[in-house]
Amino acid sequence: MLLSVVLITFNEEANIARTLQSVAPLVQQGRGEIIVVDSGSTDRTLEIAQSLGARVFSEEWKGFAAQKNSALAKASGEWVLSLDADEELSNELADDIEQVLADSAPGAPQPRSAVAYWIPRRNYFLGRWTRHGGFWPDDKLRLFRRGAAQFKHTPVHETIEVLPPAKGLPIAYGHLPGHLLHYSYPTLSSYIEHMNRYSSLGAEMAAAKGHGAFSFSNIVLRPAATFIYNYFFRLGFLDGKEGLLLHLYHASYVSWKYAKAWERSRDARK
Repeated sequence: MLLSVVLITFNEEANIARTLQSVAPLVQQGRGEIIVVDSGSTDRTLEIAQSLGARVFSEEWKGFAAQKNSALAKASGEWVLSLDADEELSNELADDIEQVLADSAPGAPQPRSAVAYWIPRRNYFLGRWTRHGGFWPDDKLRLFRRGAAQFKHTPVHETIEVLPPAKGLPIAYGHLPGHLLHYSYPTLSSYIEHMNRYSSLGAEMAAAKGHGAFSFSNIVLRPAATFIYNYFFRLGFLDGKEGLLLHLYHASYVSWKYAKAWERSRDARK
């Protein structure tokens, strides 16, 4: 088997069909598999995933990294493609991955040495594809040889880390030109809800790193600097009204994170 597509889900009926349909050509005719690890969806996520040929596993929520590593552990393909349930492969990216698989097959005339590939990602915010402010190309390490990488255990912003190479596998990275489409925040409510949840997880990390004291710098100045840097210096203003709201509330997330870290530390001392 050449490819395992892995993802985790929770109430993703609005997105899951689009995601799985975009990878279907890569796994058809027994060339690959789709693995979904769900954490208790109450909508039609499981029904839709199963109807599109996914192997579905239901597990209690263990945290982002642990949940995704559980999905990785179930993969049996030579290559693993890790996706979020609100992402979709562009046609160009699907062709790029198809070529990687072909070049990695036994007897390929020009075999590739890379064990992992960076993929640029386009982010959708309030009906607009964001092109500035650090949100494009938003490279993500998502395609890698099975066993060559895993998710680093952090409460939030989990990232893939490439492991020390197995015998015969060099440490090498590639970059695919085709892009992921990330339908992240179609509404302002969904964005604020997401940032509220992520700021709580981020506060846990900040408090663990010793940032639990009440800090005017972290709660006021750091968010202001974040907004100025992304909106002006990284040209976020070129994304119009949507860009203004995106960076304004992203800066708010930074403030919330450090304020919640202080709250956690204060409550722990009581």
